[in-house]
Amino acid sequence: MRRIGSAALVVAAPVVVAALLAGMLAAAILAVVGADPLATLRDALVYGARPATLIAVVNKAIPYYLAGIAAAIGFHLRLFNIGIDGQYRLAAFAAAVVGASVALPAPLQLALVIAVALVVGWGWAAIAGLLYVRRGVNVVISTIMLNAVATGLIAYLLAPERLGGLEPGSNNVTTAPIPQSGWIPTIATPAGGLNGLLVLAALIGIAYWLVLNRTTLGFEVRAMGLSERAATVAGIRAPRLALLTMAASGAIAGLVGLPQLLGASHRFGLDFPAGLGFTGLSVAILGRNHPVGVAIGALAWAFLERSAQVLDLAGISREVVTILQAVIVLSILVAYEIVRRVRVRQARRFVARAVEGAPA
Repeated sequence: MRRIGSAALVVAAPVVVAALLAGMLAAAILAVVGADPLATLRDALVYGARPATLIAVVNKAIPYYLAGIAAAIGFHLRLFNIGIDGQYRLAAFAAAVVGASVALPAPLQLALVIAVALVVGWGWAAIAGLLYVRRGVNVVISTIMLNAVATGLIAYLLAPERLGGLEPGSNNVTTAPIPQSGWIPTIATPAGGLNGLLVLAALIGIAYWLVLNRTTLGFEVRAMGLSERAATVAGIRAPRLALLTMAASGAIAGLVGLPQLLGASHRFGLDFPAGLGFTGLSVAILGRNHPVGVAIGALAWAFLERSAQVLDLAGISREVVTILQAVIVLSILVAYEIVRRVRVRQARRFVARAVEGAPA
């Protein structure tokens, strides 16, 4: 019974506490901006329950989930991969260029584009890993700088006289379109089409959990994250793990732009979505680095963004959604800290009772 109670405290308590904190703070924010909190939240829930909205939320959550998994991989080793944004944009650009330059049968074309994105993301993140392992350069600093380098490199190569071209009837500069054999098929549902990369995202989540919890490499990563000194004494090589972790994080980050590239735009342009990497960091924190938790966090984040349409109809600024997202992240952090302190007190009481009852 004690184990069941402890498990319930670990799983249910943070959710309940976070929901209460987020609900109260969200209601207060809506009241401050002059909206009826109960009516607004009710309208958002009703809108979100529509089948078409749910399909849109899932499609929007796919890149958030991939970015969250990429961030979570680094978090396990206390490596903050701030460079996910640059990694996925450079990977999507390279995948678009390669995908547009060849024409293969559908499975091969799709596999080629995905492989290019994986390799480019892996290689770009490995640079930060090498700088950290060989020269001790802080990962946060190096990945931020690599974001800037990736942005400049894309801007240089995307120029019309190089790999880009003006989109007809627009000022947008894009790569050539990927042939239809390289488009990701949609999963048909009565409410609309689901992006086919949902399957790949689910497989990545399963593989991430299996590697982390069922392999020697995953055990070493978790051990090093908990205590670097103890892991080093046990013979685990920190530099090797750091390089592998950063490279793996970058490889998954390279896939973040593919739902947009293969499912919607089919080319890379100046209007390609940016900022998904920073959303992934927040989603990983929301999900506590667990694949299921990250999925829930990605869906919640996407739902809030879709709910911005309800706020527009109610005359509320869309920026309120950004505030609510930040409030939810803070609520989750506060909730887990409260539960952690409660568990520490329970453990101390248990040890004290055990010591008092021990024979002299």
